[in-house]
Amino acid sequence: MKIAITGATGFVGSHLTTRLTGEGHEVVRTTRRDLNDAEQLTAAFADCKVVAHCAGVNREIGDQTFARVHVEITRNVVAAAKSAGVEKIVLMSFLRARPHCGSPYHESKWEAEEIVRNSGLDYTIIKAGIVYGRGDHMLDHLSHALHTFPVFGLVGLKEKSIRPLAIEDLVHVMRAALVDRRMKQQTIALLGPEEIYLSEAVRRVAEVVGKRPLMFPLPVVCHELMAHVFERFMKVPLTSLAQIRILSEGVVEPGSPVVPLPYDLVPTRRFTVEQIRSGLPQPRPFCVGDLRWCS
Repeated sequence: MKIAITGATGFVGSHLTTRLTGEGHEVVRTTRRDLNDAEQLTAAFADCKVVAHCAGVNREIGDQTFARVHVEITRNVVAAAKSAGVEKIVLMSFLRARPHCGSPYHESKWEAEEIVRNSGLDYTIIKAGIVYGRGDHMLDHLSHALHTFPVFGLVGLKEKSIRPLAIEDLVHVMRAALVDRRMKQQTIALLGPEEIYLSEAVRRVAEVVGKRPLMFPLPVVCHELMAHVFERFMKVPLTSLAQIRILSEGVVEPGSPVVPLPYDLVPTRRFTVEQIRSGLPQPRPFCVGDLRWCS
């Protein structure tokens, strides 16, 4: 099958590409230029029956705003899909995406969902929680932070829960929606099987990397101030404003109605030592090379 993927070089898109090409499918990897040009995007989608729309950002920088990447580009993807005869779009969204919540990230993800839902095409919208695995943001930055700082500030004075989702389980569900055409015109929530506090997730990662950080609660406003600095000065921020909002809410319940996930697709991989170890990057602390003005 010929399948187009937006954001194919990103975390989710790259893992999905590996899975699909390993099964013998032909994968079309769209470029940023394609996404910004309706004619080029239509040409890229030629002969593709399905599209996985994985392109997204967790912070705004330059013209890569939430409105631009999540909303305008999704409109381009839908228009090009219709012109090219694509039959289905699988959209990668976020668990807590919803309207009128005061977060540009959450609201733009919701707008993208609505564009796909009202496209007239078949679709599956996957509202995923916090996803981890090789090349992710969670394990990557968390492990580097543990190698850099002896302390770790938890988000908020009262801890919220998360349900870490293994990238393998996410890709399995996306593959079912794309190749098997399951979950037709459905919006589903996708979460890991284990609900834990952020402090427990940090403790498990710290154990694997051989660190014992002092953890303490830190008000959300302090994290927001630090996120402003990280977004301004780091190539990939240690934390972004969107991520602070995400963690301050907790990541265990969808922000809008969903339908139940088919039983055979329910994630099973727990946040174990083996899973953590398989997703960790090379150990290193943060350094000047992580700053935006360093090549």
